[in-house]
Amino acid sequence: MLEADPAVRIVARVANGQLAIDELKRTPVDVLVLDIEMPVMDGMTALPLLLLADPGLKVIMASTLTTRGADIALRALRLGAADYIPKPSAVLGDDSFRRELLEKVKGLARLRQRVVLPVRAAARLHLRPAPVIPPRLLAVGSSTGGPQALFTLVQGLGKTLNVPVVLTQHMPATFTPILAEHIAKLGGMPCAEAKDGEPLCAGRIYLAPGNYHLLVNGARSALTAQLSSDPPENFCRPSVDPMLRSAAAACGGRVLVAMLTGMGQDGLAGTRRVIDTGGSAVAQDEATSVVWGMPGAVAQAGLCHAVLPLLRIAPKLLDLLRAVRT
Repeated sequence: MLEADPAVRIVARVANGQLAIDELKRTPVDVLVLDIEMPVMDGMTALPLLLLADPGLKVIMASTLTTRGADIALRALRLGAADYIPKPSAVLGDDSFRRELLEKVKGLARLRQRVVLPVRAAARLHLRPAPVIPPRLLAVGSSTGGPQALFTLVQGLGKTLNVPVVLTQHMPATFTPILAEHIAKLGGMPCAEAKDGEPLCAGRIYLAPGNYHLLVNGARSALTAQLSSDPPENFCRPSVDPMLRSAAAACGGRVLVAMLTGMGQDGLAGTRRVIDTGGSAVAQDEATSVVWGMPGAVAQAGLCHAVLPLLRIAPKLLDLLRAVRT
């Protein structure tokens, strides 16, 4: 699959982690796809040694679609892996796997080489003023490269927010409960998969469960979560668009959107609805995104208050959430 793409060159193939470390000493590598289960030295043992040998190496963990595989893959992200990819299965399909593999390999290679590649200037983007009325809800959307970006964002937001956080990450159902656990373990806000009908409380993160859209219901007094098995949107379930549409309606537009790295345009229509009803949006910039699809779509549509590198997004969100304007 990789060799069939003219933009990708395979420089080495090895059968275990120790051979990968040995090969890395003599062969320059941009992106390494690392299996978890291998003889001699497994992927989790090899990962820190590979990153020690080349701190800039982008490692994609190849994981099975099992709870154990999901937990190991997400632990690897917290240890420095750049991303993960579920191995092909009857659920995923070869075409989906090929597309995801190529977008992640190419996107991470661009990140590794970003210092020498031209970057679209953020100054050319039309930015909107900050909202006058403070938000009632923070809504986050992400896809390709999202878990690693989410770890960075959540750590930057800290332990206390004065609003609830709803989050949609494109991810298989096996992975979403494990992602919630790993976000919670970062030591910031509590995080769990959203449950149908539960109240949305300030200072907590509610993650859309795999295979369900996360919707927001409510009125002036309280917001609640609703899980929906409506058809996929933008080929995804969960999808960012229904989350944002429902949030805009439930909060009277008082929604702050954070759009992180991801392929496609999921979240564009929903962000437009938020902006039309008085909300605001911040997007990750091209230089720090694995794929500048979702954040690029909202940025280039002129819907954002700010387009920022990943490390600057949390401080900007905190400023917008804490500011009391009249």
